[in-house]
Amino acid sequence: MTQDNPQPLRLRRKHGEGRRPDATADDGARLVRVQSMRAAVMAGLFAFILFCIGWAALSTAVDRVFPWMTVVYGIVLGLVIRAAGRGVDWRFPLLAAGLAVAGSIVGNIVLAASTTAADFGTGTLNILQATTSMTLPLFFEEVWSVADGFYTVVAAGLAAFLAPRRLTRRERFALRLWREGSDRHQ
Repeated sequence: MTQDNPQPLRLRRKHGEGRRPDATADDGARLVRVQSMRAAVMAGLFAFILFCIGWAALSTAVDRVFPWMTVVYGIVLGLVIRAAGRGVDWRFPLLAAGLAVAGSIVGNIVLAASTTAADFGTGTLNILQATTSMTLPLFFEEVWSVADGFYTVVAAGLAAFLAPRRLTRRERFALRLWREGSDRHQ
């Protein structure tokens, strides 16, 4: 009887041959050079503006407020920042989380202005232009709820999770080699 597995109590490995991927530190440097914080910021701001307008328009059209839309915004924002920025470091999840929090707060303000504008028979922009530092505390006291805060935190977490570029095993190894090489030179 031939024994193919020298360790009979171990499961057969299915994830690789056990050798290192053929990657170099130059491949890792190329991954770092490809990332673009500027593109991520621009795409994130574009998604931010579209979200605020779209959420207010949807709520006005159906005459109902959907507070969980911020979670959808967090998912979309994370994917947009991943696609545009192609980031591999900590700045991209931080940007996504920050824009998710800002989008949630500003989106709720725009939504409240839209609802108020309908009650007063005026435009949303008129209400937003009339907003002062005296009306914002009133907004957070009367309109902002614990549920809005919860959805904001969930949206920020999802956006941060989805923002970094997904790397293959080879790319991750190349990035590690590049980081180790740059640590030695400092």
